Amino acid sequence: MCAFRSAVKMSSHLNWMIIRNNNAFLLKKRNISKPFSTESNNLTNLSSYRYSGLVHRKSVGIVDTPDKKGFTVVYKKAKSVNKPAKATVRRTMKAGARRSLHKLRTLLTANKYRVDLNKVALRRASAVLRSQKPLPAKKIRAPKKAD
Repeated sequence: MCAFRSAVKMSSHLNWMIIRNNNAFLLKKRNISKPFSTESNNLTNLSSYRYSGLVHRKSVGIVDTPDKKGFTVVYKKAKSVNKPAKATVRRTMKAGARRSLHKLRTLLTANKYRVDLNKVALRRASAVLRSQKPLPAKKIRAPKKAD
């Protein structure tokens, strides 16, 4: 008798209902009604169904590159959702801010990657790029002369 392994498929809504209130990525604080999330592929770091990178077949994440030049787009392929090692793809973009943001937009729209996350992904990428710029030097004020 041959035993086949059948992949159990559950809807993303059911997955979210299971992990919503209890998972390792929740970050709950006092006096905050909406908990934060530290999971990867969560663009806003809010614990919500819409931005969760765990439950959706397709998800997008923007992270900083190790050399602090550009950003890396991490996204899940929908075809290999049951094979986590093959599901994630990393693409580094460091061709300048304007060109990289344009490439990110075309990547997301060409692959039909979660239209609701396009603007959020662009905001996250531009925030990462903005954080890599050096801070302007503070101007030292000359002390007032006593008359």
